[in-house]
Amino acid sequence: MGSSTDVTIARLTRYLFTAPSWPRSLFIIVLLGLIVDGASIQLGAHGKFLGTLAFTLPALVATLLTKPLINRLGKPMTWNRSALLAMACTVFCVIITLCSALASFTLVPLLFACSLGFIFGIRLLVLVAIADYRVPRMVVPALIQPAVGVIVGTLWFLQPFFLLSLILILVFGLGFVALIWLIERPLYKAFHIKGLNFINAFIAHNTDGSRSMEDFFREIGEEVYVPQVSLFFKRNEKNGVIMTIPNVHPGPMGEIGGGNLPKVMTRSFTETVLVPHGCATHDFNLVSESEVSKLVAAVKGTRAGLEYEGRASLAYRVTYGSVDLLYQRFGETILMVSTRSPEKTEDLDFPLGLAIMAEGRRVYKHVAFIDGHNCMTEITSPVMAGTLTATEYLRAVRTAVDAAAKVPQRMVKVGVAEVTLPFTRDQGFGDLGVQVLVVEVDWQKTAYVLLDGNNIEAGVREVIRDAVLEMVDEAEVMTTDSHVVNTITGKNPIGLKVPAAEILPFVLRGVEEAIADLSTAEVAASTACCEKVVVFGSNRIAQLACTVNAMLIYIAPLSFAILLLAFLLSIFAYRALL
Repeated sequence: MGSSTDVTIARLTRYLFTAPSWPRSLFIIVLLGLIVDGASIQLGAHGKFLGTLAFTLPALVATLLTKPLINRLGKPMTWNRSALLAMACTVFCVIITLCSALASFTLVPLLFACSLGFIFGIRLLVLVAIADYRVPRMVVPALIQPAVGVIVGTLWFLQPFFLLSLILILVFGLGFVALIWLIERPLYKAFHIKGLNFINAFIAHNTDGSRSMEDFFREIGEEVYVPQVSLFFKRNEKNGVIMTIPNVHPGPMGEIGGGNLPKVMTRSFTETVLVPHGCATHDFNLVSESEVSKLVAAVKGTRAGLEYEGRASLAYRVTYGSVDLLYQRFGETILMVSTRSPEKTEDLDFPLGLAIMAEGRRVYKHVAFIDGHNCMTEITSPVMAGTLTATEYLRAVRTAVDAAAKVPQRMVKVGVAEVTLPFTRDQGFGDLGVQVLVVEVDWQKTAYVLLDGNNIEAGVREVIRDAVLEMVDEAEVMTTDSHVVNTITGKNPIGLKVPAAEILPFVLRGVEEAIADLSTAEVAASTACCEKVVVFGSNRIAQLACTVNAMLIYIAPLSFAILLLAFLLSIFAYRALL
């Protein structure tokens, strides 16, 4: 994870919350009615049970009927949401109605009718956002609470309340329909998608795991061609090992798109597969999990012509500026793992990755470059081509490429281990746990430790690496950047919720098992061209974030203007009916 637009989108999550339990909402509904009953005693018999009948009863009916009615339409709705919506509308209704009582009781019918129109609009807006974006289908569920209020008001007040309330419900309803249209217009104009339908899909994903969001991503996506370098290790009488480095992004979140890319790729091969992070930002998120099959097919397609050889160099390090690079040569292939820890180590833009590969191909046939993605200080911008940091990466790569060409290669041994972790996605850990690849050349053991997660809390990488270095001669700790650990925001790094001391025993066990698994190996490499892979597209995330932010800026004044117009029309209607 990591871009300035990601920060913007993350800030939008303050508008998201979990609905409280329905008994709590019902308690508030009943309590409000009793409070109004108590306050209206001074009205005598005319005010008796005003709160219970005018406010509590419509809310209770709405709570009981909204959920089954929407579920019958085939859309998700919970009792908690139904009760919360009814409770919120009751609060609005009480506030609007009782404001008039402070001035004169004669205004109560008008403002009670206004409140019914207002809560109809609110219910319509909320229901099209959380249940079904199609306004006509949500009109009846939205009418339940105000309709009961109209019945009560007609029996309660002597004025022509029925006609007045119907007019105001129509006025406010049309106003909110116009607001809904204005909210959806920017996204539809920019991406030809309906914003409220997208919100429906997002809520469905977070409540029942629906993948309907992928339909939206596919609509805005574009086809790209991306290289994918893989190292194949063949061992006698032991299972093979593959380290493959996709240059697409494992996002955007949860199981949506390529969020679980590492796991999907590992289960597509019979060998043990490690899938570290390549060079890609959220612009290169896969639009659907099905796109992973194109990567798998491309990698498998390169296996027919592989040429194995049993030699590799020692592992070395080079540092340039803030960039620290671990590199090791395998025949005509160079493997590099980069980090900027203790400075932030985030996504590298795809064009920078291409420049790195071009630099390496001056000398080598295949260039396997891994973004360690192992130090999160905050959710920040990715490294873009042309920046000072990008230049540091390129110069570190150039130094490593030239130096590796001069070192001798010897017989190589390889060992691998996979350790399941007892931690959850909410705690920052993906499904693959920890994978360890140990490469031994001339008695030098190098451990490549891969944690399935989205980055590592600053400082944790050093704690783990220092402990691993007591068992081997060289090591690097990496993450897959799997976004299954992110459903709302991008900040859930390994080590944030689980201390390093609790992670360490499992990592060390993996290193120990990989060392025990060491055996003579032959290695081959390939660079697959993954064709017509559909990703979000260049700058689409930025465009989406800018559009959403523009919507948020204008929603408040537009809402105020529409409501003011609706209230003015209410006064005209009231005077006309007197």
